[in-house]
Amino acid sequence: MNLPNSLTVLRVVMIPLFVIAMLLDFPQSDFVAGGIFIAACITDFFDGFLARKYNQITTFGKFMDPLADKLLVCAALICFLVDRADEMPAWVVIIIISREFIISGFRLVAAEKGVTISASWWGKIKTTVQMLMSLLLIFNFQHPVFRIIDRVMIYLALVLTVISLADYIIKNRGVMKDIR
Repeated sequence: MNLPNSLTVLRVVMIPLFVIAMLLDFPQSDFVAGGIFIAACITDFFDGFLARKYNQITTFGKFMDPLADKLLVCAALICFLVDRADEMPAWVVIIIISREFIISGFRLVAAEKGVTISASWWGKIKTTVQMLMSLLLIFNFQHPVFRIIDRVMIYLALVLTVISLADYIIKNRGVMKDIR
């Protein structure tokens, strides 16, 4: 297994550790969870960077990298619903997770037709904003300015989620032709 794929696997392995740190209440648990989340985000950046730089793009990486991102962000979103102090609206979580299922289904149909749907810039921006939003909510800064920033990031992530969904569907609508 090449290094980028190993980093993707490492990111997936970090997810349960992150969830444990989020859900257990121990001193500095927010910082432990935040540190794990940051490490997972760093592996996301480096696995893509290294795969492109050393031409180590694999079928495994094309499948697992976006899946690992989705698992990480969705795990964080679900954890935010457990702690009502985060003020994450459940309907926002439902829309974001629904988008991920729709795109995953879209990619499966495309793969069956021999078409690979790559991540778009909208999707990459959406993932970046979701990760930044998650970090802010994980650290749960209590200053009023951060509470406003949290809200802005939640709704920015929501808007980008819908835009990136529309972008994928519009650009790849031909994949869904002849589906019965």
